Amino acid sequence: MSEKSSSSGSDEDVDPESGQPMELGGVLSKWTNYIHGWQDRWVVLKNNTLSYYKSEDEREYGCRGSLCLSKAVITPHEFDECRFDISVNDSVWYLRAEDPEHRQQWIESIELHKAESGYGSETSLRRHGSMLSLTSAASALSATSSSSFKKGHRLREKLAEMETFRDILCRQVDTLQKYFDSCADGVSRDEFQRDTVEEDEDEEDFPAASRTDGECNHNNNGSKEKLFPPASPKDMNGIDFKGEAITFKATTAGILSTLSHCIELMVKREDSWQKRLDKELEKRRRLEDAYKCAMNELKKKSHYGGPDYEEGPNSLINEDEFFDAVEAELDRQDKIDDQSEKVRRITPVPAADPYSTIGSHRLSAKVEEMVQNHMTYSLQDVGGDANWQLVIEEGEMKVYRREVEENGIVLDPLKATHAVKGVTGHEVCHYFWDTAVRMDWETTIENFNVVETLSDNAIIVYQTHKRVWPASQRDVLYLSAIRKILATNENDPDTWLVCNFSVDHDNAPTNRCVRAKINVAMICQTLVSPPEGDKEISRDNILCKITYVANVNPGGWAPASVLRAVAKREYPKFLKRFTSYVQEKTAGNPILF
Repeated sequence: MSEKSSSSGSDEDVDPESGQPMELGGVLSKWTNYIHGWQDRWVVLKNNTLSYYKSEDEREYGCRGSLCLSKAVITPHEFDECRFDISVNDSVWYLRAEDPEHRQQWIESIELHKAESGYGSETSLRRHGSMLSLTSAASALSATSSSSFKKGHRLREKLAEMETFRDILCRQVDTLQKYFDSCADGVSRDEFQRDTVEEDEDEEDFPAASRTDGECNHNNNGSKEKLFPPASPKDMNGIDFKGEAITFKATTAGILSTLSHCIELMVKREDSWQKRLDKELEKRRRLEDAYKCAMNELKKKSHYGGPDYEEGPNSLINEDEFFDAVEAELDRQDKIDDQSEKVRRITPVPAADPYSTIGSHRLSAKVEEMVQNHMTYSLQDVGGDANWQLVIEEGEMKVYRREVEENGIVLDPLKATHAVKGVTGHEVCHYFWDTAVRMDWETTIENFNVVETLSDNAIIVYQTHKRVWPASQRDVLYLSAIRKILATNENDPDTWLVCNFSVDHDNAPTNRCVRAKINVAMICQTLVSPPEGDKEISRDNILCKITYVANVNPGGWAPASVLRAVAKREYPKFLKRFTSYVQEKTAGNPILF
């Protein structure tokens, strides 16, 4: 996925000039509908908006859709490591990145854009340069949760009152401390002066006249009076103790009252949140019940949902839409097969003839029984009471079908007849049976392996087929045997036959695929027209008559009309593709009868 910038949720993803997350663009697979499935689209993440275009080159023509991410819900898929869904109300985008790392980058970038679009984020407030923007953000915040904001505001008011009371108490404490310091200084000066007077009275060697007149005075009673009277706290500071006591008492009462009010508010807040939690739980219960009822009703309707659909008898998609989706997927696979360049290995056909017998193995009797049934019934004419219906006729090719259903599952036997020039029955059956060239002409197989080799002409094969959405993926475990049936009349040609029929095996792989059952036979006879004169027989003188029969049980539910329409389309295409492949491989090689 090509991207203009990677998103990891760090500061590097934010534009330093604007402070906004940087633009992100790249290719993501977007689910379109059942017909076209997943399609690559150019997706751009910019300014809290996710937009998509058909391709990067078509951006100038305008986007094909966009989502505002303010209320978007991003959901990584539970099982698909590359997929994530974005939903806004009823609109859902299903997106897939090329790997889990790119998915995580996109999710983190979208979450970053979404977070930057919020009102109360630190970055968004920092970007607002005017008081008007801050006021608008605050107004928007209050509008979203006005009731809770008011409750919180009352509590903050009480906390502010507590701050005021604390300041008053601090000032009162400072005042009292200054008073106590002044008292301590006054007491110290009084003691110093008293000690000085006593020392003067005890010194008899010095006459009283020698003392300075300013040191002491005699009162009317003859007592001595100090020149520095005791310090009076009130005279020094003028403190009103009664007022201070009243203020202190009022302050402490206010603190206790405010604390009581705060506790009451917190209790009410707790009760409010508990009631809100109970309401949310009740709402969730009602929503879960409504969701279950809605899903039950949805299953009864004919419309369908997103790409998580799987086939089943309770399908939410009608048969027409199912068929359109299958047909579109088959066309897409055909286009891929046509465009891809295959390196086909040239495998020489062995000259020996080891196919006249079954060989000796534990399933020999079963193989012989299947071969005889095909020789007896598959070569019979399609007329009479068999109820065969001709569904396709293209040149030498005719395709017939009998409509058979069992427990709602289509089991339509199919028979096709064809005539191919320039190849023999041996050559056709060899290339149909040989697993070494299987992937050269078989385009429906995803992978296969030989579980067991029973003999030179019998093997057990396990193969998984490509999933044709919306049907589930199928696998098959079958025995494949090639035989040569000698003609009983000299005027009749020999018959080459390959029969494939389902079996069980202990070593077969196990997976989540739906196991299909098959009984298929490719029966070929070579007709030779004599050349002119003494010329050797060339490929222009040979014609291979092919009878192809197939009885397939898909193993699971699918609309009957869809299965029949797919068979009508795919079987003729398969015969043409395979016989053309045999003609190409044998051209210029010696004829193998």
